[in-house]
Amino acid sequence: MSKANTELLQDLWLDSEAEKLASNPLALLRYRSNLLGADLRITNFGGGNTSSKFDLSDPFTGQPTRVMAVKGSGGDIGSIKESGFAILYMDRLNQLKTIYRGEEFEDEMVSFYPLAAFGRNSVAASIDTALHAFLPWDHVDHLHPDWAIAIAASANGERKMHEFNKEFNRNIVWLPWQRPGFELALMLENAVKENPKADGLFLGSHGLFTWGDTQRSCYVNSVETIDQMGRFISAGAATKGKVFGGVKRETIEDRQAVAAAILPALRGICSSNKRQIAHYADHPDALEFAGSEWGQELCALGTSCPDHFLRTRICPMFVDWTPGESLDVLKKRIADTAQVYRKEYADYYNAWATPESPKLRDSNPSVVVIPGLGLFGFGKNKKEARITTEFFINAIHVMAGAAALEDGNIPNPLAQARRPEQSQHFATAHNYVALPRPEAFKIEYWALEEAKLQRMPPEAEFSRKIALVVGGGSGIGREVAIMLAKRGAHVVVADMNADAAADVAKEVAKLTSSETVSSVAANLCSAESLAAAIRHTVLTFGGVDTVINTAAIFPVGTGAGGKLTESQWNTTFLVNVTGNFLLAEEVKKVLVEQGLPSTIVLTSSANAVVPKFGSEAYDISKTALNHLIRELAVGFGSLARVNGIAPATVVAGSTMFPRDRVMQSLSKYKIAYDESESTEDLRDKLANFYAQRTITKRPILPKDNAAAIVWLAGEESAKTTGHIIPVDGGLHEAFLR
Repeated sequence: MSKANTELLQDLWLDSEAEKLASNPLALLRYRSNLLGADLRITNFGGGNTSSKFDLSDPFTGQPTRVMAVKGSGGDIGSIKESGFAILYMDRLNQLKTIYRGEEFEDEMVSFYPLAAFGRNSVAASIDTALHAFLPWDHVDHLHPDWAIAIAASANGERKMHEFNKEFNRNIVWLPWQRPGFELALMLENAVKENPKADGLFLGSHGLFTWGDTQRSCYVNSVETIDQMGRFISAGAATKGKVFGGVKRETIEDRQAVAAAILPALRGICSSNKRQIAHYADHPDALEFAGSEWGQELCALGTSCPDHFLRTRICPMFVDWTPGESLDVLKKRIADTAQVYRKEYADYYNAWATPESPKLRDSNPSVVVIPGLGLFGFGKNKKEARITTEFFINAIHVMAGAAALEDGNIPNPLAQARRPEQSQHFATAHNYVALPRPEAFKIEYWALEEAKLQRMPPEAEFSRKIALVVGGGSGIGREVAIMLAKRGAHVVVADMNADAAADVAKEVAKLTSSETVSSVAANLCSAESLAAAIRHTVLTFGGVDTVINTAAIFPVGTGAGGKLTESQWNTTFLVNVTGNFLLAEEVKKVLVEQGLPSTIVLTSSANAVVPKFGSEAYDISKTALNHLIRELAVGFGSLARVNGIAPATVVAGSTMFPRDRVMQSLSKYKIAYDESESTEDLRDKLANFYAQRTITKRPILPKDNAAAIVWLAGEESAKTTGHIIPVDGGLHEAFLR
């Protein structure tokens, strides 16, 4: 089969793959959907819908019956599997027209979709289900490509659509803005009845519908249409010269350093309702927009496409700052702007809310635009924050595309308005048309959207929290990283051994997601190294909520008679005491800026209260650490709770027990072993020996200590600070007197 006629997009369809799926229409729909979702120029993450109509054997009658498979609510066509499609009876969907009571009652139609489900399919049907059902083609794509939305969100969009049709010999039909739902489905149905030669539909301020009689022809129609729109927009842009009116404020070369310096304060401000995870984007298009002449004006208008708006809120927060002004000025400007933003958001809510509206959720911005730096996105997790910034970059492309089509002739009323009196609510600037505030509110605080949010599973214990685990490359630290990640935390694994930290991060990523974990080198002997690790954490996730250190050294004397050298003694205290102090001092700078209650958990030892021969440096350093924990708890006050754990000897997985030391200890205690035994088997022998000295007589494992650390890091210990919890199996020598 010949390739699609495209210049900007690639035809990804492979006949060899499609032929394998030919007997399974649902599998072929999944294939088509995944190809369309593979290119963000075709549709954004989670945006758009795809559908197919075909026959299946009715489980009640055994007879062939017409059904429609459509992307389920909240799905993403780029990653959707066959199980992600809602399948519904076509005859029941068509019967809904007979019970529709009008636009005022259209939301009630969604409650009928589960009743139209085919067989045992229980996938929640999208609000767009009827839009696909009432179009007469077997295969339909509803997509949100930036190029298409740019035309749909242009003040002269309908006229430009006619120019597009003429240039490319197309017959795309324009429809004014209408909130997605049953009313819009009927509008689409009527539009194609009135225009039987239509080969696509433009939804004003919204997106694009294309279709075909086969899966392949539908795919080709979609990619060719979007490609043609890209060429149409590009031709317009080529005649305009300056983008967004040209440069007003230059990009900062060391913007990563500036971003790291302001992110804790910015995150704290945007987390006044709920903690947020951040994503920083210095994408070239974001930088160009942020520093442009029109950036601030266009930010105030907000986005157009509902898919963009639901992520980016009514509009981003633009911080009116000029590179060259100080960081203190920038931080104050952020705080002042946020106060204004929250008030304006509350005013927007109060202006359009009804007694039936859901409660105001959060008046903080989800996107912040700062000249010279770019974009900062916020969400409940890293993925949401990243996608939010990507959606606003999509919106930037839409604004740029609309500006490229500007010809100085803005119609009145606007073609986006279904009724002339609605035109006044559509704000415009430089040919770009934003979604009206009342329409935006109806979508953001839609009862159906609220119901979707309520269906979301409860958030995990450490959701929205960021943990820096120093010593995370092995032993207790590794277990802490894994345990926190499993409980929803975003984790940075830090270790002197950067490769070990990276390996643990990969291990965590397999259990959770690669977007929720990172790794970095960290040296407790260096304040500069610790500051760099914290800066990495801030740039990756936006801040830090809990800092955990499990790293320490147990020196083995190399001096005369096996005694410690002066250098070894000094290094022991540098790592085990001073390193913890330096870590706390460096993280305090972030916590003060962030202003969110946080936790610090440090690792002491039972040796801190049990004097022994031959381990004086280690034991005394841990005694000092115990008091440091208490001092830090007082010094940090309500800013962060500071606690510690005191393990007895933890042999398993510990870098403080290399093979040579284990064998040395086994010999010391006259425990038989064979040099051919594995290191872990030797460690088990030593651990079981130590366990016999305890009341419980059970070896102390890394996960035992990790459980105590995680408890101290979480909200269940919210009233505990300045304390050290023993995890020693009941070592009576360590009982405090």
